[in-house]
Amino acid sequence: MKILLLGYGKEGKSVEAYFKKHYDNLECRIYENFNPNELKKEDFSSFDYVFRSPSVPPFHLKNETSVTKYFFDHCPCPIIGVTATKGKGTTCSFIKSLLDASHQDAHLVGNIGEPAIDNLDDLKENSVIVYELSSFQLWDLEESPHIAVVGTIEPDHLNVHNGYDDYISAKTNICRYQTPDDYLIYYSKNPESVKIADKSPAQKIPYPFDLPEDIKSAVKIPGEHNLNNAMAALAAVASYKNISPDEYLKQYQDEIIQGLASFKGLPHRLEFLRELNGIKYYDDNFSTNPSSTRVAVNAFPNDNLIVIIGGRDKTDNQDLPEIYEILQAPQVKSIVLIGESGHALAAKYQDNRFIVTESLQEAINEARESAERLKPAIVLMSPSAASFDMFENVYDRGSQYKSLIANL
Repeated sequence: MKILLLGYGKEGKSVEAYFKKHYDNLECRIYENFNPNELKKEDFSSFDYVFRSPSVPPFHLKNETSVTKYFFDHCPCPIIGVTATKGKGTTCSFIKSLLDASHQDAHLVGNIGEPAIDNLDDLKENSVIVYELSSFQLWDLEESPHIAVVGTIEPDHLNVHNGYDDYISAKTNICRYQTPDDYLIYYSKNPESVKIADKSPAQKIPYPFDLPEDIKSAVKIPGEHNLNNAMAALAAVASYKNISPDEYLKQYQDEIIQGLASFKGLPHRLEFLRELNGIKYYDDNFSTNPSSTRVAVNAFPNDNLIVIIGGRDKTDNQDLPEIYEILQAPQVKSIVLIGESGHALAAKYQDNRFIVTESLQEAINEARESAERLKPAIVLMSPSAASFDMFENVYDRGSQYKSLIANL
């Protein structure tokens, strides 16, 4: 067996370990820090598999694959796939919690969980996979999951995709190859989600829909968007049980409440950290675009809100007007600016709520000082930008923020 790994991150290492376990004579070549355009000139025909990492554009070689494609080809059990621009991880986690409450052998894989290939040897026919699928993982997928969930779709990753149409096309692969025996759950208030749903022949379930108050109150994380994520999860699990969401709510009420209530939220996604001297601190460092910051700000309509915002903008600062418009919400009392886009925002707009800072520690100190004058208040870090100007990645940014808040 001879394989080539285009990228050697978490998935690449898992592929190598999996094939070493299954093939004694494995020959594995690894490419790191390469220019994808230059690889098009090379001859890879001698390899059994060429595995591309998620952010490497497809080459459309005969022997080309990815962890996602390989997993779909070899998975023995049903797959529930979830995609969206934001909210994929939360929806997947709700689904996993509901399946756990139903005592299913459920496995959470993809961006949010372990690399899917790590689970392949442990799966049985009665197992169920919950797969968080980004546009990169869906880019060249030629098989759709039995149950697909499409949340809100908005422009993202356009610095990697060949335009918005390419991004939408990749997302559409989650349901493009479904059959009438499959299920598609889609967010009916988002035009792109509706357009993607139109490409699927599956049985369609739109959300949001009405929920009983006791089910709503079981959702422990704030924001209307998280109620919507819970609805998508309910529809997905109902589809797995081959019943309607209404029947699922009627027949499994206690199980549903248990499943929803057991999920307390994901790190760095509107995560409550602590309350100190009348000030609540939230970590929304997974916010890398304006749409996620809008959702975070709207989750606190009746509070005094101090927002820490800024980082490396993914649109060459073309979205600064949208970011500034979001910050006009009446609950936003003070805006602490950090990073490249924070400084760009300060240069573009004059606003007496702006406080420009040079470090995360300074930003937290200024936010705390502003909150002290307004308490009760909320300090929310929701950068609306990537992290690479000052941090290794979003996890590093979020972890540093959490550590500094814990030490206040």
